[in-house]
Amino acid sequence: MKHNLDFDPRYGSALELSPGFRRLTARNPGPFTFRGTNTYLIGTRKIVVVDPGPALEDHIGTIMSLLDGSELEAILVTHTHMDHSPGARLLQHRTGAPIVGCGPHRAARALMENEVNPLDSSGDKEHVPDRLLQDGDTFEACEASIEAIETPGHTANHLCFSIKGEDAILSADHVMGWSTSIVAPPDGSMRDYMASIEKLLARPEQTYHPGHGGHIEHAHDYVADLKQHRIRREQSILSEISGSDKSIPEIVETLYASVDPSLHPAAALSVFAHLEDLVERGLAAATPELSLAAHYKSRI
Repeated sequence: MKHNLDFDPRYGSALELSPGFRRLTARNPGPFTFRGTNTYLIGTRKIVVVDPGPALEDHIGTIMSLLDGSELEAILVTHTHMDHSPGARLLQHRTGAPIVGCGPHRAARALMENEVNPLDSSGDKEHVPDRLLQDGDTFEACEASIEAIETPGHTANHLCFSIKGEDAILSADHVMGWSTSIVAPPDGSMRDYMASIEKLLARPEQTYHPGHGGHIEHAHDYVADLKQHRIRREQSILSEISGSDKSIPEIVETLYASVDPSLHPAAALSVFAHLEDLVERGLAAATPELSLAAHYKSRI
């Protein structure tokens, strides 16, 4: 994968990407947020804000200044991670605009016996939309027609948005140019993620505007590379567990040897997502049962 790390967040100011379409980056940089969460403003006299980000008063204040007397018609939310959705409630409190988009936070599957959700604190449990958008639903606002595309995988409730008439998708955390997306059970699902990748490849849009980092041109080529990256990772995992049982830390130690050890816990969750999918497909077995602590062996 060739990622693009050349990105200036321009904190406190918005970059006009095209007429009536601006990007503002929250000041919440980190190992999983890159330079910060991208908020998008669509429209001029009437505006829709997409992903107001974390509950940062200074970021919400900047959004308010960018409205500059324009009417905020709606606040769209792609998914319920703490770096994307809590700001919606702060913005709604100031403007009264409805929150539209993804549903309440939920896991991709139920917790197994004795399982603890390692990502529990990253989910925004307070998010409740005023209007829920499902796959194919359109939202008419700011003289634009915005289509919801259900893309579960990173989270179970993840949405992308397509602006009709434009060759563009707001891809949130499903497809990002600076890094691959984290897919971690039980909140995320590798099987769902790969199906969502196929869904995007079947669409015509070739420019993506992600939740972190800069926009992606020739998006189909990049998404096809993402798909192959995941397939190669799956094959590497199967190779690691061929002939002998291995734990997830053992797999991570080999496959992520060149990665900063502080990121190995996240890598372990990604490996777990692949193993969960492989077990479901009958290609791997878990001992004593599917979990982060289990040992795994190939069945092929």
